[in-house]
Amino acid sequence: MMQKKLAIVIINWNSFDLTSDTLVSLSSTSYKNYDIIVVDNFSTDNSAAQLEKDFPSIILLKSDENKGFTGGNNLGFDYAINEGYEYVMMLNNDVAVEPDFLEPLVVKLDMDEKIGGVQPLIYFYHDRELIWNAGSRYNAIFGIPYILGYYRKDKGQLQRKKQKSIDWITGCAFMIRTEVLKKVGVLKQDFFIYYEDVDLSFRIKEAGYALAYEASSVVYHKTGMSHKSKEKLKEGYLNPKVHYLNARNRLFVLKEYTQKIAIPTVILYQIIYFFGISFYFIFRCRWQKLKAWNNGIKDGLFTTLEN
Repeated sequence: MMQKKLAIVIINWNSFDLTSDTLVSLSSTSYKNYDIIVVDNFSTDNSAAQLEKDFPSIILLKSDENKGFTGGNNLGFDYAINEGYEYVMMLNNDVAVEPDFLEPLVVKLDMDEKIGGVQPLIYFYHDRELIWNAGSRYNAIFGIPYILGYYRKDKGQLQRKKQKSIDWITGCAFMIRTEVLKKVGVLKQDFFIYYEDVDLSFRIKEAGYALAYEASSVVYHKTGMSHKSKEKLKEGYLNPKVHYLNARNRLFVLKEYTQKIAIPTVILYQIIYFFGISFYFIFRCRWQKLKAWNNGIKDGLFTTLEN
């Protein structure tokens, strides 16, 4: 049987070691009809040239600016659509994969045309029995996206468990039909990073497709490598911009997708949530992060996501 043509999109930004480890892991995959599209997000450390030299089989796309997770993946999506790939997969550059991780995902999509996207079971890289993501849910009453199985120890039970349709798929490992992307559009550029996967998932579902979780496909995630500083800063390892984008983008999603009946409960919960994070920053004397968080809240409330 002819294998579907698949593109795997990986973003690189000044992270040769991470990206190369992921590419080495992918080199052992048993699925054959796929190409790896590495999008370099305007790296300044020569990592793009080194990747091109060490991995000549990759398709390297170079951005003329850092377009973030959204813009980088969109360059890969556009390439995949224009070149006639049937499926495309967002894959973080900080993962390792099982050799047979692609086949179950492709089979899941092949079996049901109503499934628009599918994700694997994702463990932590440092502990390969500790779950990072076993599918995701969204509590519409309070406006809470959350992950199933997070930090739960698993010794194969979830690989045998059949899951129902999930509410959203993490951008860490998200396989999508290119035909679906043509209908719903690619990632919204202005998100830059964070919550863009929730937004895309919701648009796919609004278009009448389901989202699936396939536990027999396994990936290991190093987690948080894209937004952690290598050295501890004055207020910790995370750049304040991370908190700005998390606050702003969370509100963008809530404004777009909260149903009228849930508005009172969503507002009540989010007030508690946002004040809780603010008080934490005050307690820890993280003043730059508090300022970024508050700016994110302000922009999330009073600006509009354009594209």
